[in-house]
Amino acid sequence: MLDGKDILITGGTGSFGKAFTKTLLETQNPHRIVIYSRDELKQFEMSQVFNDSRMRYFIGDVRDKHRLSMAMRGVNCVIHAAALKQVPAAEYNPMECIKTNIMGGQNVIDASIENGIEKVIALSTDKAANPINLYGATKLASDKLFVAANNIAGGLQTRFSVVRYGNVVCSRGSVVPFFQKLIEERACELPVTDERMTRFWITLEQGVQFVIKNFHRMQGGEIFVPKIPSVKIIDLAKAMAPDVPLKFIGIRPGEKIHEVMCPKDAYHHTLEFDDHFVICPTINLNRPILFTQNSLCEHGQAVPEDFEYHSGNNDHFLSVNELIELNQGWLVS
Repeated sequence: MLDGKDILITGGTGSFGKAFTKTLLETQNPHRIVIYSRDELKQFEMSQVFNDSRMRYFIGDVRDKHRLSMAMRGVNCVIHAAALKQVPAAEYNPMECIKTNIMGGQNVIDASIENGIEKVIALSTDKAANPINLYGATKLASDKLFVAANNIAGGLQTRFSVVRYGNVVCSRGSVVPFFQKLIEERACELPVTDERMTRFWITLEQGVQFVIKNFHRMQGGEIFVPKIPSVKIIDLAKAMAPDVPLKFIGIRPGEKIHEVMCPKDAYHHTLEFDDHFVICPTINLNRPILFTQNSLCEHGQAVPEDFEYHSGNNDHFLSVNELIELNQGWLVS
C-alpha cells in the first residue's frame, strides 16, 4: 500500500513518528517521507538518525493551514499524529489545546482535500471515548471532524479514517519512563494515583503496524480500535520495582480510573473483527460503504447490545509475571 508513495507525518518528530518512519524505511519502500513539525531541534536530531535520501524535514505548525498545504504538495498519504496530549496541561491551557487538536485537525483536512491526498489517518486516543477531560474532548471533536471530512471531500478522491488506541509503552510523558526515572534516582516510593486504575497497553511497534494495516483496510469514515491487553498500574509498578513501596496520591484533574475505547452508547455502530473493532460513522456518508467487509477480505459482525470495550472489563490483562517477561528494554530488571 505504501510502496512508492509520498507520505507526510504531522508531529513526525514524536515517538510515533520516529517509529513509523523507521518501519517505513525498512519495510515499505516509500518514495518520500515528509516530517512536518514545529521543533527545529527535534528535526535536526531526527535527521542525524534517519539520514536517508527519501527523508524531507518541513518546519511548520498544524495551526498554519497555508504551510500545511505547501508541505502536502505531491503527497499521497498523510498520518496526522500532531497533538497537545498532556491531560493536566490541557486542563490549565484549554484554548491552546483546542487550537492545535481541533483547529489544527481541520487545517489538516482542508489541506489534504486541496492537495488531492489519497488517504488520511488521524491518530486518536482512548481518552476521546466518553471524555471527562479537555484533551479527550478535543480529540473526540477531532475524530468527528475527520469522519465528517469524507462528506466534505465529496466526489474527490481523499478518504479519511481514524485510529484509536491506548497508552503507548515508553512514549513521551507516559508512565513507564516516569517510573523508570524515579527508580534510577533511587526513589523511596512510586506514586500511583489509585489502586484500581487500569490502562490499555500497546507498544509503539504494534501501533505502527496497526496504522499501516489500516491504510489497506480503510474505506473512509471508520474509527479503528485494536484488541490489546490491559494492565493494572499497580502491577506495572510491581513488575518494574518489586521492592519499592507504592504511594497512592489520588486521581489527577481530568483522569479516569478506567479508559474506554468503544463506548456503550456506540454499540449499535460497532463491528467486531478478529483482531480489532470498527466504529462506523453515525452520519450518512455520500456514498454506499459496506463496513462489514474490508479490502483485506476480513469480515466483521455487530457486537452485542450494550457492549463496551474499556480497560477494566478487558478479557486480557497482563500479569506481573507477563510484564516482567515482556522486558524488552523498557522495564527495569
